[in-house]
Amino acid sequence: MGHQPLSNSPGFDADFRQHFRDLLVWRRDVRRFRTDKLPDGLLERLLDLACLAPSVGLSQPWRFVRVDDPVRRESVRAEFEHCNAEALAAQSLERAGLYASLKLAGLREAPCHLAVFVDPDPAQGAGLGRRTMPETLAYSAVAAIQTLWLAARAEGIGLGWVSILRPAVMNGLLDVPADWRLVGYLCIGYPAEPDDVPELERAHWEHRRPLSEVLLER
Repeated sequence: MGHQPLSNSPGFDADFRQHFRDLLVWRRDVRRFRTDKLPDGLLERLLDLACLAPSVGLSQPWRFVRVDDPVRRESVRAEFEHCNAEALAAQSLERAGLYASLKLAGLREAPCHLAVFVDPDPAQGAGLGRRTMPETLAYSAVAAIQTLWLAARAEGIGLGWVSILRPAVMNGLLDVPADWRLVGYLCIGYPAEPDDVPELERAHWEHRRPLSEVLLER
């Protein structure tokens, strides 16, 4: 017999826990999108959920920038191509061919582009909890992205995190304050081919490690 929930909190039964596990399994980094537009208001609803993520000192340091302008989008694609070419050149001879075959972004197909920045010194939170670990501000933004990712997948929407970009360049391309730090550039839309196995694993780039390899006991 399991523990009973507190009387003023919702209960999450075995069916919910199984569905939650399914959500985690099917949450994939999507690079192949259909071009269908998202329904009006859906992104805003997903971002409302993302803002329920935990943040250090309740600072909510995430800053969302929706990128709709075609010229700015093309500039982001050009920046990705530049950085990706450099990354390819840095690969070993054994890995270069495989790297070149990978699709690492859905920038052209995804109907929605969203940049997520972190404000490095938000007034909200009054600095609580980050004096010794200021990087927790960025961790908070990552938590918001993960929350958005799961909320999107629950709606049948895919999300791809593009990291092959230079943060300092992105501030200029998107005309945001110079001290904001890019955490992730996200492609959002309906997946062209949903799969419960990571694409990089299917492409034999890498495999997920079992818990036994990453859990230490002291």
